[in-house]
Amino acid sequence: MCNKQHFRNSLPCTISGVARVALAVAIVFVLTGSATQSAQAQTYKVIYNFTLNGTGFQPYAGLTMDAAGSLYGTTSGGVNGPGTVFELTPKGSGWVFSLLHRFGAVGDGALPWAGVAFGPDGTLYGTTASGGVSGNGTVFNLSPPTTICRAVTCPWTETVLYSFTGGNDANPALGDLVFDPAGNIYGTTIPAGGGVVYQLAPSGNDWTENVLHTFGSPGDGAQPAGGVILDDAGNLYGTTVYGGASGAGTVFKLTYSAGLGWTETILYGFQGGNDGSEPYAGLIFDSSGNLYGTTTGGGQGGGGVVFELTPSGSGWNYILLHSFTGSYGPLGPLIMDSAGSLYGTTYGDGADGAGNIFELTPSGGGWTYTSLHDFSTDRHDGSNPIGNVILDSHGNLYGTTSNGGTGCRYNNCGVVWEITP
Repeated sequence: MCNKQHFRNSLPCTISGVARVALAVAIVFVLTGSATQSAQAQTYKVIYNFTLNGTGFQPYAGLTMDAAGSLYGTTSGGVNGPGTVFELTPKGSGWVFSLLHRFGAVGDGALPWAGVAFGPDGTLYGTTASGGVSGNGTVFNLSPPTTICRAVTCPWTETVLYSFTGGNDANPALGDLVFDPAGNIYGTTIPAGGGVVYQLAPSGNDWTENVLHTFGSPGDGAQPAGGVILDDAGNLYGTTVYGGASGAGTVFKLTYSAGLGWTETILYGFQGGNDGSEPYAGLIFDSSGNLYGTTTGGGQGGGGVVFELTPSGSGWNYILLHSFTGSYGPLGPLIMDSAGSLYGTTYGDGADGAGNIFELTPSGGGWTYTSLHDFSTDRHDGSNPIGNVILDSHGNLYGTTSNGGTGCRYNNCGVVWEITP
């Protein structure tokens, strides 16, 4: 398991160390909004153990599910290369693993830390933190074979849509891509400087990048690791790990005005105390327009917090929902079910300090915390989850861990897990 300082000063632990990039911090159809059914955990099960022998290893991101119930994700380490995209298809009482793409070809991306998301055309889109023409990362698309494939593994066709150029335009991190109704793509980068929010606009067979906001000016946030979300009016919302008045991170909003472009508003600046610090994860909305998010540090127990921001007049009110006790809190975004319960993971909290899966249930004007699963010190059940969790229509929860499992000699290749009610 990585220690806290290692995780903050480099990318998350890898087996070989070859996946290191020039980045000061390392640091998801995306199911981070409302799900359809509440989940009460009864059974935790590992449904896939990653290995060093062909499947990729150490998934940092969470999962995406299609209408048929198949799971899609990425691994940061790969098959003789830096990362993969995979699919798990339910079959009978088990799951069938398929390798969709392995990164590492000349000009290809490398190190897909974020997950993949279904675009309006039904194909997969994602980012890599490194690789591409100048080595600063890529935005890519994967489309399925146009003919029926009867092989055990059927690679999808990859197209690199954009290669980041360097400077602030470099190193997209954990945040998944989002799309507006016109098909434009939005994401963030977190280089050693401030980072940017960018838009990729389709232009014929190409894509044009527009930088909407550059972070790092005095009082502004820095390093928006968790990506952005869109409201119905087309405004963008996100978090920054650092910056703000106290240097402990921010929640921001970007609003577009014709003739003026995009304007940033800081909705909340973390103070680094009981309100939390270093929000790596992105945000989600509820049906009333309230925002929910997490921080990895701070809080009364030092293990991060879950917070809510509610609109009030021209500002926003901060509400502390829960403080974790431990060494390193949530890195992935929350998910909310139809009953208003929140679900997520922590990286280094939980009973054994290896992370956990949690639920927060609204109750009597407050919130009741339940740990659905504490990852164990023997690591056989996985450890150190980084990505989001997803919830299917039957109330089953799914996610990944970046370490643990039984697929590697030192139990550090990671797993895909399921919790069934």
